[in-house]
Amino acid sequence: MLEKILIKDALSFEKTDLKFSRGLNVFTGVSGAGKSVLINAVLALFGLSQSDASLIEGDIKAKFSLDEFGILNENPNNFRVLKDKSTRYFINSQMISRQNLLTLTQNFVKFLGAKNTDEISSENLIFLLDFLISKSEPEFDKILADFRAEFKEFTEVKKELEKIENEENRIEELKEFAKFEIDKISQISPKAGEFDELMQIKKKLSKKDKINELWERAGQIFEFESSVTEALRISGLESSFFEDAMNELRAQKESLNLEELEGLDIEKILDRIEALSSLNRRYGSIEEALEILEKRKKELAHYEQISFEKAELEKKFEILQNEISNFLQKISEKRKKYARNLQNLINKYLKELYMDEISLEFLKCEISQNGNDEISVKMGATDFKNFSSGETNRLRLAFIATNIEITNKGAGILILDEIDSNLSGKESMSIADVLVKISKFYQIFAISHQPQLSSKADCHFLVSKIDGKSSVKILNENEKITELARMISGENITKEALEFAKKLLV
Repeated sequence: MLEKILIKDALSFEKTDLKFSRGLNVFTGVSGAGKSVLINAVLALFGLSQSDASLIEGDIKAKFSLDEFGILNENPNNFRVLKDKSTRYFINSQMISRQNLLTLTQNFVKFLGAKNTDEISSENLIFLLDFLISKSEPEFDKILADFRAEFKEFTEVKKELEKIENEENRIEELKEFAKFEIDKISQISPKAGEFDELMQIKKKLSKKDKINELWERAGQIFEFESSVTEALRISGLESSFFEDAMNELRAQKESLNLEELEGLDIEKILDRIEALSSLNRRYGSIEEALEILEKRKKELAHYEQISFEKAELEKKFEILQNEISNFLQKISEKRKKYARNLQNLINKYLKELYMDEISLEFLKCEISQNGNDEISVKMGATDFKNFSSGETNRLRLAFIATNIEITNKGAGILILDEIDSNLSGKESMSIADVLVKISKFYQIFAISHQPQLSSKADCHFLVSKIDGKSSVKILNENEKITELARMISGENITKEALEFAKKLLV
């Protein structure tokens, strides 16, 4: 829920600091006082509208998927909108884009002022219908789960078949390419580490003559070894360090193993290095070339057996298709059986709202994880998409109430902008009664010009404007009666209006 909101410099409001309750929060006041400015600020806090306020800040007690945006959840979460040259959005002091804000709160805030029909979508109706069926027949959940598992496998097999069919169209080209790469690598027949070994031999060969010449000259040191040792001994000096050094020198010389270079075919080595270099240039390294070789061999084997694989997949596809078809029939039969129940629940609320009944009509659509049923909503011969905004919003209320009754769930914020305008007293009271039921699950913010809805408010706010400055205050019981009486009889409040207002609050 939205616990409190701070608004600064919003048109006629200099500074407004409000605290809200759960349930139904209603704003009333004369036209032009600033009620829409306040509702607009609440919408702007969630990125649903633009506001002229320099600051809007609200504390919201709810958990969001903030970790997806690198933000930590707090209790409560602080939402802030700052407007200077541009509008910036923050959650818990971390900046967030408006688009991400909308994504984050799309399931938390419902605005019945925009022409949004999410509640009446076929997908939502299917969800409600399936939930309703499962309450009476729990085994229906297993049917749905089994269908979705089969549909997932069916989709994967279908993709594999499509892939094979695409490959078949260019099978010869793919086979030629695989063979070309296999031949190219196999002809050279590289071995892991071979290129580095040959490069070391090449380096030694390039320096062989120089190395031999220098070692021949350096070898003269061994002719003086005994003389040095004798000189050290006669001088009474330790000679072991010199002996160790000479032994190490011999070992290093022998490790050169220059004899192994004798008889090597230099041209052959250079040709081999060039061949391996061509593989390095094409594939990145000899190791990668060897990996490609194995990959192409597998691909070629696959292409050679593609007819067999296709036949196996087609057989599997046909089996799955039949199983899917059986599932679809069972699911559709159950949905059509219970559709009347869902329709009656919705119409119960529509009757309360003094609207005509709707009918749910089944159509077939492309198969998805929800089956192949599509549900359309009609009121007589009129599709709901052609309803007026007032009718659409009342229909949405009926759907929200139905959803709550079926699932016993609902959470978030519901924002209404003059949902009872231009309605009769009984129609306004019907909306109020439905909103009272919904307010047990949703926190509701509404502007009202009718006493019926306002009388049901858990928190009643009066918006006033004096000398061009707007203010808002929460009303106590006596102030509620006075405001309701004003809404009934106008500025000149009558005794009868006061009595009627008292009855509304009972």
